[in-house]
Amino acid sequence: MRILPCCRYRNGTRYAAEPVREQTISAPAVGSRARLAAWSVGGLTVGAALAVLGWGVTHPPLAAPSGVVGRPAPPLTIQAFDGSRIAVADFRGRPVVLNFWASWCVPCRQEAPVLAAAARSTPGVEFVGAGIQDREGPARAFQQQFQEPYPVGLDAEAGYLRYGVTGPPETYFIDGAGRVRYRFLGPLDAGTLRAYLDRIGG
Repeated sequence: MRILPCCRYRNGTRYAAEPVREQTISAPAVGSRARLAAWSVGGLTVGAALAVLGWGVTHPPLAAPSGVVGRPAPPLTIQAFDGSRIAVADFRGRPVVLNFWASWCVPCRQEAPVLAAAARSTPGVEFVGAGIQDREGPARAFQQQFQEPYPVGLDAEAGYLRYGVTGPPETYFIDGAGRVRYRFLGPLDAGTLRAYLDRIGG
């Protein structure tokens, strides 16, 4: 059984994780002992694959490869819930933490308090929350629940496509010169976020 990754995008469309069973043509039975051996090998293979998957989920890379890392940050504007429009370019000259999130994303809910606390304790860094593939009602309720002390709203022009976002949560760290320095996939914890902030001058 092959598992598709959760909450990823293809051509701007979100796909949920569903088990995909690959049909195979079985050879004639050669005895219960042979079948037992085949099941044992299959079980070991699946177990090894799940172990590798678990390591990847719990130990994300410090700097995930991306086509925008090292380049000027692509244009992105959010329609903030206070009615204003905020562009990442508005913060040129200061480090920026650009977080892509969604109200339906469970890891985003785990990460939101971490981002809010870091924003309050790091006044030298600007934080921007860009909601993607979401509706205004649930997205606004998400913001009201977590009360992030920085601009939060919906990605107004599908700018996440320019960044190559694969699914929320995903965070980009932009230096004061306006260049993307790092990309992080998955929810940030306090220690990892602090390490990134130190690297961009936070």
